[in-house]
Amino acid sequence: MHAPKHTHIVSSTPSRTRLRVSQKRRNPQEMKRITSALKASPEVHEIRTNVQTGSIVVYHAPHSSTLDNISATLNDLGVILGSITETELPSMNGKSAVASDLTGAVADLNQQVGLATNGVVDLRMLIPIGLGALAIRQGLRNGWLIEAAPWYVLAYYAFDSFIKLHYTAEPPTDKAK
Repeated sequence: MHAPKHTHIVSSTPSRTRLRVSQKRRNPQEMKRITSALKASPEVHEIRTNVQTGSIVVYHAPHSSTLDNISATLNDLGVILGSITETELPSMNGKSAVASDLTGAVADLNQQVGLATNGVVDLRMLIPIGLGALAIRQGLRNGWLIEAAPWYVLAYYAFDSFIKLHYTAEPPTDKAK
């Protein structure tokens, strides 16, 4: 059985939420870091952890915004919170569950890159620049070799990814919140 890729909410009631931490975060230091950050919230009353199972049970005030606050705290720590329990089926808009999770993870990473650079660059800019730099490197290193997937293929991918990433429809955002 494969280890989970993200931290997931296993169950949630109005005053208790159980998280299952991803395999890579199941060590005492990381669990303590997550627990300390969650305890800082005034809505959190108690936290119980189990490093072996990767379980964190958060006892909190029964507010509707508490789950959002837990998610925001985890996001600030760089922990990607996966989909909520199987009882709530997310709207996947024709995508598989893996595609939806991957899209969400890339969107989170893009947001973190944007925040880290104060909005100067994001993944839509870094990926084409990276491919373009690799194309230039290959062109300078190997010359005009036609037989070994050279620079011009990478240059095409740089241009193509730039166009596709910048001229596709953005997913609708919920401005009502």
